[in-house]
Amino acid sequence: MTTPPDPLTPILEASSDTPFVVAQLGQSLDGRIATPTGESRWINRDAALDHLHRLRAAVDAVLVGIGTVIADDPRLNVRRIPLPANKDHPARIVIDPSGRLPHQAKLLTEDGATCITINAFDCAKAAPAACQQLHLARQKNGFCPRDIVSTLFKKGYKKLLIEGGAKTVSQFIDAGAVDRLHVLVAPMIIGSGQMGLELAPIDKIDQSLRPPSNVHVLADGDVLFDCDLAKARANFGMGLQTQ
Repeated sequence: MTTPPDPLTPILEASSDTPFVVAQLGQSLDGRIATPTGESRWINRDAALDHLHRLRAAVDAVLVGIGTVIADDPRLNVRRIPLPANKDHPARIVIDPSGRLPHQAKLLTEDGATCITINAFDCAKAAPAACQQLHLARQKNGFCPRDIVSTLFKKGYKKLLIEGGAKTVSQFIDAGAVDRLHVLVAPMIIGSGQMGLELAPIDKIDQSLRPPSNVHVLADGDVLFDCDLAKARANFGMGLQTQ
């Protein structure tokens, strides 16, 4: 059996002329990311967590929604692996339309990395002193993911990790703003609770994205699906043209 390529290679080798966006999601065999009470620590095991930190180390910025910050209070830094030489911790980006970011959030107090909140133009609240603020137009369903990617790219954040939550990851995929998706599946069945990806409804199976994927079985049994969404979109468009 041929060994699949390192899942970080497409990220590390991505051109700096255009944005590159990778999203990650950890889930159970039945697609759950949390129990009905919201408990999610830990669905994935150590090797999957190590992979997440490798992803963080490979990008310029890590983006999460404000719901993830309030629920999980993540640090979003690189701890489980050594940082590569001449590499800083990634910037932390929080989608926070209404200015709800707690001033005591852990991502503000770790290692001095840049923190940016993305607020709506009508948000009257000031961000915590440790944060920079960006303002974008709020649309019916929130900010346009492509606008976020473009704005961050212009500020020098060329490689972006969408880390959570599942709603934010889903919105970026629905907008066609994700190049690569890493799904980490733990061999467990939760049976109820919050589902992972929730995309716009489709009517027919042939409207599904079928991304070319590499599959990696991690050391402690979790399985990583490295999905090429950029190629899936291109293939889907070609399929529509031939119908």
